[in-house]
Amino acid sequence: MGDRSQSSPPILPAGGERLACPDVNEKGIETIGVDLGGTKMQIGVLQGTDVAWESREASTGQTEDELVELLIREIKLAREARPEVAAVGLGIPATIDYERGIAVSAVNLPLADLSIRDEVEAAVDLPVFVDNDGNVAALAEFMFGAAVGMPHVVMLTVGTGIGGGLILNGEVYRGSTGAGAELGHVVIQADGPPCQGNCPNHGCVESLASGTALGREGLAAAESSPDSALGKLHAEGKTVDGTAVTEAALAGDATAVSVFDLIGSRLGVACSSFANIFQPNAIVVGGGVIRAGDLLLDPARREVRERALKPMNETPVLAATLGNDAGMIGAAALARVELGRRAPVARKGG
Repeated sequence: MGDRSQSSPPILPAGGERLACPDVNEKGIETIGVDLGGTKMQIGVLQGTDVAWESREASTGQTEDELVELLIREIKLAREARPEVAAVGLGIPATIDYERGIAVSAVNLPLADLSIRDEVEAAVDLPVFVDNDGNVAALAEFMFGAAVGMPHVVMLTVGTGIGGGLILNGEVYRGSTGAGAELGHVVIQADGPPCQGNCPNHGCVESLASGTALGREGLAAAESSPDSALGKLHAEGKTVDGTAVTEAALAGDATAVSVFDLIGSRLGVACSSFANIFQPNAIVVGGGVIRAGDLLLDPARREVRERALKPMNETPVLAATLGNDAGMIGAAALARVELGRRAPVARKGG
């Protein structure tokens, strides 16, 4: 069983931008949010600006059917704990047909052409809304986090892969069917390594700057620098992955810091293109790898300054403020927003 907690302290600042019916956002309506990642599933109940209940479960190595069963089971547990919940939002690392609630294709999970909205709705008897995990993370940071008050935002979530989300003119941009904004699959090296999972491309920023890439480059650095902290870790037979590289870099190991400089620079190459294309108010970076903070972001900022056109080369590159909770919070916020759009509009004059 994963970790569960009944109540967490308030983690969201009040006064975030609102996309939908103010009544729905102002009341203490409760919605369930699920962030289904490449290695973990996080679920929580959002009440106002508080996470009232949350749970984490491993999602690695499961089949499609097993993932859906786990998802439904955890949603039912959340509903048992918080029986007043009104809807469910799902953030899934896949291309999404937004109107039909279908997970079309996932890179790092075994999901394909899955009518996940209908399956979950039938099982839990609640309205269910499905979106890409990068989109819901962008929504969370826009409504409650680093991008409050910014109408144009590029969001990147750097973890097992790299997710992306766009806020344009104050709305989530999804493309023609809901599958757009796959920013992690922008190519930054035409003859680069094959992308991971089910992506058919080469040289995607995901393949070169994700947490997976961080671990791969960290292992190579450990092998070439045996006297470094990473090298000693490797010599002891311990795992050199993204977490190990992050811990070593935060502790000041020069080799690990150089790995972050490489990964951050690659991320910055992509960010410079995003800055040129969208001229956002900011590029917000979240996901597990953001734990390294400026060790990751400073090289990215350098690349934006040097590569992007003026004035886009002044685009701020910011750390997400909601941490690993952004996807879960954003999924719950998605449900809240969509309930607001469904709410009847009161007519004046009777």
